[in-house]
Amino acid sequence: MQFSDIIGQSFLKNHLIQSAASGRVPHAQLFIGGEGTGTLPMAIAYAQYLLCKNVGNENNGGNEACNIKFNNLAHPDLHFVYPVANTEAVKKNATSDLFADQWRTFLKTNKYGSLFDWYTHIDIQNKQGQIGVDEASEVLKKLSLKSYEGGYKIMVIWMADKLNTEASNKLLKLLEEPPAKTVFLLIAENEKNILQTILSRCQVLKFPPLNTSEIQEALIQREQCDPQEAAIIANQAQGSYNKALSLMNNKANALPFEKWFVQWVRAAFRAKGNAAVIQELIEWSEELAALGREQQKQFLEFCIELFRQALLLNYQAPELVYYKTTVDKFRLENFAPFVNGGNIGDIYKELGDAIYHIERNGNAKMIFTDLSIKLTRLIHKK
Repeated sequence: MQFSDIIGQSFLKNHLIQSAASGRVPHAQLFIGGEGTGTLPMAIAYAQYLLCKNVGNENNGGNEACNIKFNNLAHPDLHFVYPVANTEAVKKNATSDLFADQWRTFLKTNKYGSLFDWYTHIDIQNKQGQIGVDEASEVLKKLSLKSYEGGYKIMVIWMADKLNTEASNKLLKLLEEPPAKTVFLLIAENEKNILQTILSRCQVLKFPPLNTSEIQEALIQREQCDPQEAAIIANQAQGSYNKALSLMNNKANALPFEKWFVQWVRAAFRAKGNAAVIQELIEWSEELAALGREQQKQFLEFCIELFRQALLLNYQAPELVYYKTTVDKFRLENFAPFVNGGNIGDIYKELGDAIYHIERNGNAKMIFTDLSIKLTRLIHKK
């Protein structure tokens, strides 16, 4: 993985290269950044720089055989941990090593891929992945051995906020006093979701969202995207290259999120003083409850963003609005007056609470029905 292949993040690239070149390498680092900001490719490039003893500002000039191994993500001293769950192929005690081939394929396809993309790739259906105690035991075993090539051993833990409490506690001692020349690179999207005991043992590096021009240039150069289309997508991507790719490939429209959203708010609007419409909301809730949990969370996050777009229109900031509706006779401009300072805080809270309960395996039909009934009140609140 070449540093030049990573979009933007020049300051962080230089910081990591200088720390490696000077030999001042923290034993535990936490890369915090939103989806599509480059945390994982940066971790891989940094690991390559350390393991292959590269020089200068790029991953070359060191051990060429080592660099070739990295092209196939097959270096014996580079270890990965990522959230998994039992599947048709892995019936029990799922750990990362059992998904190693799928992981390499996933990385070669899109190193900027999201957690949802990964879950889709390994087909865990409506289950939620985690990094459990069996995984922690495997980490302890691997790092108790000497490195194959006599240098660093590097453990990349992707989505470290999916470490459950038991696994986190098992790794604490290792994070505090790792074996010699062992480096942990933890990656997460939200610092608040990391246990404080883990956080306190890591040096934290924060990855800002990519800027619009960086995403636009990458789409043109790497994906041969039309410059005008690239400009539109880059503005819609909100700093995420993965979201930009999804928009370009129309993946974001694979599920009818906008249709479901419009059905929901229209029914919620009509339900005030009309009990018969409640049955529509119940049927809508049943349709959403049939989705996998990750898809349910994706839909709720889509709702949060669409409410935000409507609020921007209501507050006379159309230059910040990028979303173009496609459902017949539904326009954000007409919906915007119903999203205001009097209700947006409560709407965000209810959507956030729904995501929280879905993550904790709450009854999806009850969650969506409760959310719908609450929206019937909030949508009319001034």
